Amino acid sequence: MTNLVRWDPFSDLRQTMDRLFDEGFSRPWRFLPGEQEATFPLELSESDHDVVVKAALPGIDPNEVEITVQNDVLTIRGEHKEQAEETKREYYRREVRYGAFHRSIALPTGVDSDKAQAEFKNGMLHLRLPKAEAVRPKQIKVNVANGGSLTSGQS
Repeated sequence: MTNLVRWDPFSDLRQTMDRLFDEGFSRPWRFLPGEQEATFPLELSESDHDVVVKAALPGIDPNEVEITVQNDVLTIRGEHKEQAEETKREYYRREVRYGAFHRSIALPTGVDSDKAQAEFKNGMLHLRLPKAEAVRPKQIKVNVANGGSLTSGQS
């Protein structure tokens, strides 16, 4: 048996308006005139000893990337420079962003930025930020006193 769905000419318009309000109020800078700084995707994870950040920076010269940590906030900034071309081109689609970029993100815990390591490989920036000694988990060993007995399940 086939179900018939009634066509609603305003459903596409309604979905478009809903998306405009959802994205427009959550990211209003998209509607401001002028050039905005580009951003980039990243991953932030944590282990017992490190905070690890992976940032996708394709086409970026690693020497043009600046990384700072201040007040437990990591900032990655740089610039993607456009190569000057001799011939004039008519673009049909232009999605590669050029210009300055930056991203600041709060770190989940304190880190020792003096021991940080950064590696750039295949357009991916890999940062390893060791946690500060004060915030690393510490194991406390339980010592048993000579006179007492610690047995479980006996009264």
